[in-house]
Amino acid sequence: MGAVSYRRRHAELCKEIKRHNHLYYVLDSPEVSDAEYDQLFRELLSLEAEFPELVSSASPSQQVGAQPAAKFASVEHAVPMLSLKNARNADEFLEFDKSIRENFLASNAELEYACEMKLDGVAVELVYENGILTKSSTRGDGYLGEDITENIKTISELPHKLIHPCPRIVDVRGEVYFNLIDFQKLNRSQEELGGKTFANPRNAAAGSLRQLDSKATASRPLRIFCYGVGRISTELEISSQIEVLRHFKDWGLPVNLDETVCARGANEVLEAYDNFLNRRDSLPFEIDGMVVKVNQIALQSELGTVSRSPRWAIAMKFPPKQGETCVEAISLQVGRTGAITPVAHLKPVVLSGVTVSRASLHNWDEIERLDLRVGDRVIVERAGDVIPDVVKVLTEKRSGQESRVSLPIRCPECHASVQKAENEVVPRCTNTHCPAQTIERIKHFVSRDAMDIDGLGEKQLDQLIQLGKIVDIADLY
Repeated sequence: MGAVSYRRRHAELCKEIKRHNHLYYVLDSPEVSDAEYDQLFRELLSLEAEFPELVSSASPSQQVGAQPAAKFASVEHAVPMLSLKNARNADEFLEFDKSIRENFLASNAELEYACEMKLDGVAVELVYENGILTKSSTRGDGYLGEDITENIKTISELPHKLIHPCPRIVDVRGEVYFNLIDFQKLNRSQEELGGKTFANPRNAAAGSLRQLDSKATASRPLRIFCYGVGRISTELEISSQIEVLRHFKDWGLPVNLDETVCARGANEVLEAYDNFLNRRDSLPFEIDGMVVKVNQIALQSELGTVSRSPRWAIAMKFPPKQGETCVEAISLQVGRTGAITPVAHLKPVVLSGVTVSRASLHNWDEIERLDLRVGDRVIVERAGDVIPDVVKVLTEKRSGQESRVSLPIRCPECHASVQKAENEVVPRCTNTHCPAQTIERIKHFVSRDAMDIDGLGEKQLDQLIQLGKIVDIADLY
């Protein structure tokens, strides 16, 4: 690669990665998957390793996250909130383990590691002074974050006051997330209301934390796990990462301690990784890997940091839950409020051991953004929901036989006219007596979120409706 071409490619990568950082961290609207972003970032690091003169403070390799959004006040982190290096496979982790032992610690002895589930959420900092929660912020660019204090206080499991004895000052690092069932409910509710749906639980958590009205945040069941310390007053000596989590638990902070593994040596780390990967789809929340930290705090201090990441920790990423398939048809579903949403019918594809044949499209804005057509080859991903999402259209594989999807003018169930309000992203059936709406209202009425009628599930309701035994909610009684 010539001098001009590698400099040009480096400039292109910097520009593209910074744009994706802004979309991900500030707008909560990523355009590429984590795997695609990681590929771009690795290409950048590879170029800078080969041509060190390209490295500067302006490079994304030397930066963390993105600048805080202007609509929030800025908060300076007393200790920078850094990012983690990634390992894609066992070999890359073994290289990390060997490097810190031999190059920095000058030792062949096995290290003790704390292995934690890597939640796919939003990193935040919580400042407790004399046990009282006084400030909270997002990671931002690692040095300045967004002030989300009032919003973070709406998380019910997060204490506003720590249990004593606790440090005079402690900056607690944590991850805000959605349980999968709550994420699915939020998206269904957003669809029914004609609002914005979220691509995955991480985006939902970020969007919820960035509400300007804390009442809106309070309406969403956010959760948090605390995992690390920034600044801490010196009256408390902590010797290990596992001890950090134990102290957090004693102070009343929510932690994932029961799922944290203390591993002796690299082989036990790889065993922990395999265990987490095998359990990934059975957990109540989304994880996208495992964070591995040198357990001893003294060794962490000795190893120190480089540019944007600590030397003593690494994220072992899971393979993406993605697959390529074909969109064979697009059908329309009518919800209880008349909202009409498109669903893609796919050529069956196996994702994370599950065969899927449908994907959520959410609304026509999403179809337009993707430029999706019937017959397209697409990448689908299971991202926090049973039904996967279409994340990318492979336009380069088009044959010319693909057909566009039109906005409906008639309800697919009752054929009444359809209207789309100016401030909504979904069209609605105008017939309040539409059979599809009635059925969905009845199903909602008996569901766990409403009357929670035991023994009357969707299967039994469908049978009763088909037999003509139920035509409205009153017939249930």
